[in-house]
Amino acid sequence: MTTALALPANLSLVEISAAASAPWRGLLAASAEAHVPYRAGTLSERNLLGARLDAAVTRAEGAVLLVAEGASCFATAWWARLSPAPYVSRVAGALFFDPIEEEGETVESLLDTFASPRTRLPFPSIVLGRDDRRSALAARVQALADGWGSGMIAGARSDAARPLRRTRGILARFTAGVVAREVRTGRALIGRLRAV
Repeated sequence: MTTALALPANLSLVEISAAASAPWRGLLAASAEAHVPYRAGTLSERNLLGARLDAAVTRAEGAVLLVAEGASCFATAWWARLSPAPYVSRVAGALFFDPIEEEGETVESLLDTFASPRTRLPFPSIVLGRDDRRSALAARVQALADGWGSGMIAGARSDAARPLRRTRGILARFTAGVVAREVRTGRALIGRLRAV
């Protein structure tokens, strides 16, 4: 049995999800500091989703790690591309689980719903998709990851004997890298303040 990955103490977890139970929760030992429910059927719901994300990131104790799944990944990328820098600068990184669901909305529909400039996200991110190289789905997920400037991990969730061992290792390195980035940023700011 594999233990869950412990996040650094100064990293606040904010999840964006429609589901009450998410498959990624078994990977991380920390519970989310904030849960932003995914609802985006109308313009009002999308605006409320953006406002809730703003509030969750602002209230977070430390640097924020965003975790989204399914259509919430598109909403999170939309928020990151359109939000003011003071909100987005608090985000240290993001994990996107299965952004394209086989029975969910189409990618084109989600891209229209969450229209935003086609730029890389302003923080490091990883897209975690199913390992199904035979389908066109894998190519679509890779294209999304490329568009967001994200790394890509394909893992077989159905394989109970190997519960995402490779993913756990990559997440551990990713969160360590996120913390190292925050430390470098803090040191740079302190150096600037001392110079003044």
